[in-house]
Amino acid sequence: MNKTIGILAHVDAGKTTFTEQLLYNTKTTRKLGRVDHKDAFMDSHELEKERGITIFADQAVIEYDGDSYYIIDTPGHVDFSAEMERAVQVMDYAIIIISAVEGVEAHTETVWRILRNHHIPTFFFINKIDRAGADVERTILDIRENLTEDAVNIDDFQNNYISEAFMEFMADRDEKLLNEFLNGNVEMGVWNDALKLMIKGCRLFPCCSGSAINNKGIMEFFHKFHFLSPTEYITENEFSARVYKIKYDENNVRVTYMKILSGCLKVRDEISFRTTDGEEITEKVTQMRIYNGKKFGVVAYAEAGKIVGVTGISSAQAGDGIGTLHDKAIYEMVPTLKSRVIYPMEMNPKDALRCFRILEAEDPALNVNWEEKLQELNISVMGIIQLEVLEKLVDERFKFNVSFGKPEILYKETITSEVAGCGHFEPLKHYAEVHIVLQPNGRNKGITFESRCHVDDLSLNFQNLVKQHIFEKEHHGILTGSPITDIKVILTNGRSHLKHTSGGDFREATFRALRQALEKADNILLEPYYLFKIKVSIEHMGRVLSDIQKSKGSFKEPESDGNKLIVTGKVPVINFIDYSTELAEFTQGKGSINLNFGGYDICHNQQEVIEAKQYNKDADPEYSSASIFCSKGQAFSVAWQEAENWMHCL
Repeated sequence: MNKTIGILAHVDAGKTTFTEQLLYNTKTTRKLGRVDHKDAFMDSHELEKERGITIFADQAVIEYDGDSYYIIDTPGHVDFSAEMERAVQVMDYAIIIISAVEGVEAHTETVWRILRNHHIPTFFFINKIDRAGADVERTILDIRENLTEDAVNIDDFQNNYISEAFMEFMADRDEKLLNEFLNGNVEMGVWNDALKLMIKGCRLFPCCSGSAINNKGIMEFFHKFHFLSPTEYITENEFSARVYKIKYDENNVRVTYMKILSGCLKVRDEISFRTTDGEEITEKVTQMRIYNGKKFGVVAYAEAGKIVGVTGISSAQAGDGIGTLHDKAIYEMVPTLKSRVIYPMEMNPKDALRCFRILEAEDPALNVNWEEKLQELNISVMGIIQLEVLEKLVDERFKFNVSFGKPEILYKETITSEVAGCGHFEPLKHYAEVHIVLQPNGRNKGITFESRCHVDDLSLNFQNLVKQHIFEKEHHGILTGSPITDIKVILTNGRSHLKHTSGGDFREATFRALRQALEKADNILLEPYYLFKIKVSIEHMGRVLSDIQKSKGSFKEPESDGNKLIVTGKVPVINFIDYSTELAEFTQGKGSINLNFGGYDICHNQQEVIEAKQYNKDADPEYSSASIFCSKGQAFSVAWQEAENWMHCL
């Protein structure tokens, strides 16, 4: 079998140490690496060695008892959670490492939520049982209270034997097994098969314990994991794959990492995929690599279940479906901060932009943006640590120094009611007209597109061109120039000219129609929100609730948890971005907070932000709400308020 296994955890739970022991005990590596010795096999990058944390999702290959395991060691720091989420897309199973001392921590809950969103079967390894204060049973109770009630300790699962108590636990979650249990059926084959199905179906989550630093319980756990984690891939089907990572190697060769989901792939094969704007592209594979840490072996053939690094593919992005898989992965972890890139004054801006485009290919969440009017290069980030790492990364790879401006909140804009818009572009020897309707989408649904235009009015290829231009970039709103979102765009009509319509005409008409509609719409500003979970002693709860209210947040009735209270709710990111430090100070480190991105919602101080941004909607170089018409060989502009009187489709 081929299996892709993700190792995930809150930072410092022992994830990399666990992985190193696994590699060493399976004879994948000859030397046992350690994070504190800066020689961990999986943390091979100098930045990872320097900081002692995992930054990049790297892989190793383990051969064990006839199966091939592709092990992905993911970042545990929240600033690099987008890298972790991209890797989740290709996992067959996940192993979450939890400290038996600290228990379920803030980022563990984020990891768990992402795994559940992607329906990844999950095992728990409770680590650090040798440390003072470690308590396995308390940690399992913590897992059941904060993550899932379906966690079960399988430390006693030996030689595939399931105890009566374990059978009862399974029977409580499956009606068919309940009948087997009540009828006294204890045939191990039946229960083992059922256990595998329950794990794979995410209805049961096994837990084991041990100490990674002391190599205690690692292989006992892995033997059970090996038995309980079957996979099935069909090599006879048509080829399909999922891209999960892009990297440039030391020779600046672009390597596209993909998990083959069905069929097989050979060198020189041509593979097809769709870009974000719907264009279908076909490219040829020139080389296939199987990576094991920094090193790789070249192969001519790979079948379903394997992860390969492919060269020759220049346009695919992380999340793209390849072959018969046409959908694109949707990521939950999105940056909420924007920062200006400050590069050397003597450097050509195009060179700086080129380097950051390479970084963006590797980390799409950077959303690199060149603002022509301000002559500024901006990126989106998750936090301050990510900026510190980027400074070192740029110096190391591109040999120039950068710094970053103070991070700012990333705002967005949307509309609150349906509105129609039209755009016309007809300078001499050009012609295109577009009519659209904008409708509010559900919150955090992004931009969607639908065509209700008849092909007799506008041919299908031009309709697809309008769609392409809607999705080719983030479009500016008219309040602050922030990206628009949560809008359904409906194409209702359009016109082309057999002779004069040429490249770019529909782009101009589409942008003008979009802008004209926004001018007529009721626009509102959106800001990012955190979903928070705060646990403090009763004496501190009054202060916490007061802080939430001052921060314009909302919360549910606090719940008791022993001698502590738990409060959950929602709060603007800008008002809570430093609250974890503040909480630690006034609770003397005894309070805990878990912050997760909760999407965008109505901005709590819209007018204040609009005034601070000072965006002039009439001076945006990328957008105009006016339409261009032609009369007697001369082009002239018609303001958006009057444009409908001149349209050809009305």
